[in-house]
Amino acid sequence: MSKGIENPAFINSEELHKPEEPREEFEEEPTEGPCSWGGFTPHYLQCCNNPKGFLVFYCLLAVVQGFLVNGLVNISISTIEKRYELSSTLTGVIASTYDIALAILCLFVSFYGARGHKPHWMAFSAFMMGLGAFVFSLPHYNCGLYRFGSKIKDTCPDPVSNRSEKGCTSELSPLYNYLYVFLLGQLLMGIGGTAIYTLGTAYIDDSVPSEKSSLYIGIAYGTAVLGPAIGYIIGGQFLNIYIDVNKIQNVDLTPEDPRWLGAWWIPFLLSWPISWLLVFPFLGFPKHLPGTARIQREKVSQAHQDGSENIAVKKNLGKTFKDFPLALGLLLKNPVFMCLSITISMEGFLMTGLATFMPKYIENQYGTTSSSAAMLGGSVLIPGAAVGQLLGGLVVSHFKLKCKSMIRIAVATSIASLLLTVLFISTECPNTAFGGISVGYNDTGKTGNLTASCNALCGCENSNYSPVCGENGVQFFSACFAGCKNEILQGSSKVYYNCTCIGFTNTSISENYAKAYGGKCETKCSSKPVFIGLSLLFAIFTFFGSTPITTATLRCVPPTQRPFALGIQSVLLRICGTIPGPVILGAAMDYSCTQWDVNSCGTKGACWIYDNSKIAYSFTLMCAVCKSMTIIFNSVALYLYKPPKEKVALTQMEETALS
Repeated sequence: MSKGIENPAFINSEELHKPEEPREEFEEEPTEGPCSWGGFTPHYLQCCNNPKGFLVFYCLLAVVQGFLVNGLVNISISTIEKRYELSSTLTGVIASTYDIALAILCLFVSFYGARGHKPHWMAFSAFMMGLGAFVFSLPHYNCGLYRFGSKIKDTCPDPVSNRSEKGCTSELSPLYNYLYVFLLGQLLMGIGGTAIYTLGTAYIDDSVPSEKSSLYIGIAYGTAVLGPAIGYIIGGQFLNIYIDVNKIQNVDLTPEDPRWLGAWWIPFLLSWPISWLLVFPFLGFPKHLPGTARIQREKVSQAHQDGSENIAVKKNLGKTFKDFPLALGLLLKNPVFMCLSITISMEGFLMTGLATFMPKYIENQYGTTSSSAAMLGGSVLIPGAAVGQLLGGLVVSHFKLKCKSMIRIAVATSIASLLLTVLFISTECPNTAFGGISVGYNDTGKTGNLTASCNALCGCENSNYSPVCGENGVQFFSACFAGCKNEILQGSSKVYYNCTCIGFTNTSISENYAKAYGGKCETKCSSKPVFIGLSLLFAIFTFFGSTPITTATLRCVPPTQRPFALGIQSVLLRICGTIPGPVILGAAMDYSCTQWDVNSCGTKGACWIYDNSKIAYSFTLMCAVCKSMTIIFNSVALYLYKPPKEKVALTQMEETALS
């Protein structure tokens, strides 16, 4: 056995700790230091020099990241599109730049930083997130005052006064160049996000016992979900403040006016110093927290036994960049790791798409307002994600589950989610009677055309969607398309009179007295509470399996490759999940569209009205396909996983000593 280097599994523990082999002590002990900044080592701050202290600041940085990237950017993108005259395609590029930057850099940061000072990388992340937020807000200061033009009338006036004289042009707006500033801001935030869920997660896992790792990760990921929620709430409040509040005090507009633009830039500016405040604590943490060496000695490797662990140990991978191809190849050839990564990607694909389009689904399926739909969507996904992450971490930690048992939990929760998905189709609502779409005007008998003789002379534009509900129960695209000539304000609601098209759709109502009320017709469908309840359970079960899968990923690969494995998984998540997810689910939504916004130049814009049946089936099919994929790949991972034999398993500290 003296040649144990050839077969490290049978090294005698006494031989491993001989005095003439001091590398175990030499490599670990100097890196376990106090919380300090150079020579400044305050005694009263050493209480934070432990996993719980690091977890607090990790959670704060994760919340800031979610607040900026998944909250503020998403809620501000519509305002930015209008203010800087950008197309939806270009604003989509802005939204995707974060993920693109992260996908490009994540492999290199996770590989190079695996043996580096992980808290310093977290400090770098905090700095770049703050810098990116500041750069993202810069276009506001140099673009002049917002010119909102004259008020758009939604009734049927004299034809000459309502017709647009604006011609078609292909020239780019002078504000177009600000696009590059937004892209730079997102790029900087993407650079900052690379280390958070790779090196930061690996640092936590290194610092706590295996049975507690999932609990810490569950708390961290569950808390991070609060970031987008806070972003939507705070960002929404600032959108009620006029955009040029720093340049002009009084303006004759209200937030209800379609010309209104809110102060999208203020929360980005405030996030800059908040993010930079987190740089200081991360710089104070040591390379390894006190007690890490002892914890590593007690850990037993659960890596998938395909020979890669022995190669990683013998080659001492990660010390130079020349090891990158071999390290990458070992992980890509690990079937368990790849199956779990595909699972994570499918979950990311689905949940990113749902986060983007669930409010729109609720709004159209159940006839709610945009703000109510956003509130309902957020009240389902965010609590469901937080509760699911925490429960998953608690279960794995409480029962001290091994890698194989974690994968079993993921299979079980995916099956539960799939069963809930099947029930979604039962919450479909019938289409609302819509004048010119699903119900024809009586004088023409046609559907699919908003214009009829009753409104042909009104010069209505189908780019100004402001629905009204006729007293006959039929919904119209706007008061103009309903042929309404007069309006009054009753409380906070508008009532329209002399609506000629309402008289045509129901001959028992005289057009001189026909009325319409601002807003959508109240739906008679009662399945909305059922859908909300099912969606909440769906989110809980989906995220319940997320923490076990992340922990299983850390366990199924060699210990020295864990940060790099998280980096590869993060890249796959972006390329196969979060980047194409909203695009494909958006295409499925577009398939369900029955009325598009087409401007005077013939350019197709947003979809105004959807077919409820098509949108319900598209939604259910997308959820079912993704959940079926997660079940398949989790099951394959469970079948292929080969745990180490108990009698010959190496502890992680023995591996480090051998390296």
